[in-house]
Amino acid sequence: MGTMAALEKLVPVLLAFGCGVLLARRKVVPADASKAFADYAFLFAVPCYLFGNIYASDLVALFDWRAISGYAATAAVAVVLVGLASAAHGRREPRAVALRVMAGVQVNTAYFAVPVFITVFGDAAPIFPVLLFQVCVLSLAVIAIMELGRADPVGGPGRRLARAVGASLGTPLVLACNAAIALNLLSVPVPRVVLDGFAFVGDSASPVALFALGLHLGGAGLDLRGTTREELSLIAFKCVAFPLLAWAVCGPLFGVRGDWLTYLVLIAAMPAPQNLFIFAQRYDVGVDLSAALVVKSSLAALVLLPLWLQWAT
Repeated sequence: MGTMAALEKLVPVLLAFGCGVLLARRKVVPADASKAFADYAFLFAVPCYLFGNIYASDLVALFDWRAISGYAATAAVAVVLVGLASAAHGRREPRAVALRVMAGVQVNTAYFAVPVFITVFGDAAPIFPVLLFQVCVLSLAVIAIMELGRADPVGGPGRRLARAVGASLGTPLVLACNAAIALNLLSVPVPRVVLDGFAFVGDSASPVALFALGLHLGGAGLDLRGTTREELSLIAFKCVAFPLLAWAVCGPLFGVRGDWLTYLVLIAAMPAPQNLFIFAQRYDVGVDLSAALVVKSSLAALVLLPLWLQWAT
């Protein structure tokens, strides 16, 4: 894919995102409204989109175990690298390290990857296996560390771990995906009118999520001069080193080729997840750092996206 073709693919992304930034900066739409738009996308539109598409998908093709194993191995290597780097810089408290691992290894699927994949490829289904891996493994590990390290623990370790599992697996995204898989495997017919309704709502997921992100960034602003060395390091790892690592591990080592290698590299190039800030607020760990990383990595990913799209394809 040439440079112009890559840029043309991203015009809808830039339009929805840019309008959000512009309207927030000019105070036409309050920046605080980004939460309402984001909640609509996360809690309703994206689950509708994923349910309909996964239900109609060929699950054998969707779950390419070589690709999934390669991405899991990439994430494992990245976890070790970020953990070692954090320890080398004096960050030894488990919750602080877990937060930095989340920033460097997890990706923004619902608010960034899904709309980008819909716009560029016309289908976000390849994100689903990575989404499940993030929720069922990476996020679960982070939540467990956060819960066990709370200064004001509620209940014993077993109860806190159960709460962590429930919080991780009970999100609308995961419930929609698992329901679609179950109905697909059991060949349970879903009425066409229901699937059409999911498709109608799901089509709004991409522009609304990007518009919400634009509103958030337009309202928050960017203090680039105040970017710390740690922020720069984590952003560089997330937006440059991690996708390169995904290419090196998934391609040469696991033999992933073609479309799946492109998907995995682009997924790895997505910014830090918005849940990073939510977790930081909930557990009172690195709140300012998390807010800065979500905003600045989103901007960096958007700038680098045409280059990754051209290179990966």
